[in-house]
Amino acid sequence: MDGSERFDRDQLRRDGYVVLRGAIPAEWLVPLRDAFDAGVKANDQWAVPRGPGWRHASLDLDPYVQAVCRLPVLLAAAGALIGERFFVAQVEGREPLCGGGHQGLHRDLSDQRPGDTVNALAFFDDFGPDNGATRLIPGSHRPVQRESAIHPAAESQAVQLVGSAGDILVFDADLVHAGTLNPSDARRRSILIGYFAEPCHASHLATAHLRSVRMDTSERFDP
Repeated sequence: MDGSERFDRDQLRRDGYVVLRGAIPAEWLVPLRDAFDAGVKANDQWAVPRGPGWRHASLDLDPYVQAVCRLPVLLAAAGALIGERFFVAQVEGREPLCGGGHQGLHRDLSDQRPGDTVNALAFFDDFGPDNGATRLIPGSHRPVQRESAIHPAAESQAVQLVGSAGDILVFDADLVHAGTLNPSDARRRSILIGYFAEPCHASHLATAHLRSVRMDTSERFDP
């Protein structure tokens, strides 16, 4: 089954996200978890210090991580949203700690035009309300005023995701979303992958060092 048969493209564009169930081969999960744990760095050891409540891992050179970034179904979903040639811009491990992980609803924002930036969260552990799974508002990626503040009442529209290790959430960067408080000791390791449209490459290179990007970003993919 190829990537185009694993999700509904029209629904993806309408909702602004899709969860690709079981996209990561099961036999990759152990080496991916090992890569995450080996790559953990203290929050003050990053080019731009990370905030409290999260564990962050530098693992963008790991071959299994790079293979996940290039899974055909994941590239197909990212390409369906971006709609033009694109590249893998960055990937970082992140995990909410017990009592941490809460974020206010927000948009990561596209770079130069709506839809030119897509994020993916690839989960190495099961996720849900017990360990701070992502919440989001379907269809919220094309607001009239994309920079406007998100009203607190929007929380009533948010859906919290539930899934299994090996699932991947793909979403438009303008989709309203947030991490949720992890109330337990249950682990929720994931990698956050960024896909950018080709015209964004120059601006990406200008800030790559601030985002601790080490990997080569010269490869291009067609939607």
